[in-house]
Amino acid sequence: MEHTNRKRIRLPSYDYDTPGYYFITVCTEGKRKLLCEIVGTGLPDGPEVRFSQYGIIAHKQLEQMRDFYPDIRLEKYVIMPNHIHMLIHLLDTGGFTEKIPNKTNNRISHFVGTFKRFCNRVYGRNIWQVRSHDHVIRGIADYQEVWTYIENNPVKWAEDRFYVV
Repeated sequence: MEHTNRKRIRLPSYDYDTPGYYFITVCTEGKRKLLCEIVGTGLPDGPEVRFSQYGIIAHKQLEQMRDFYPDIRLEKYVIMPNHIHMLIHLLDTGGFTEKIPNKTNNRISHFVGTFKRFCNRVYGRNIWQVRSHDHVIRGIADYQEVWTYIENNPVKWAEDRFYVV
């Protein structure tokens, strides 16, 4: 069986349990528009985001994740038709972790995996891509850029790299 060479999406030799801020994007499988509709032109009050049943469940699960992970703050998120952007803050646990961190069992991977599993349990099927995208926030300017990007994502939906007709 031949394996495809996948592009590395993580920083080599970076400990993803390091306290700090991270920008996470989770996409639906095949980039299918299952989570919501973006309605309106954005003028004057901005477009309306109308959640589907999948989007309502995803929203509820994200809000509940705040209770399950007291060491992770969900600073900001936006649910788009085929993806979710999250800005999360990994808090300092004082060096205590339950497992030895590696590429797949760090707190970020666990958070994203738990979110997907919780949603899928209610959906009755998997709707998510296997992998997610992460970006380590490097400073206040980077943080502000990500915050603004998340805030304005519905307005700029037609220009979004995940936009599909």
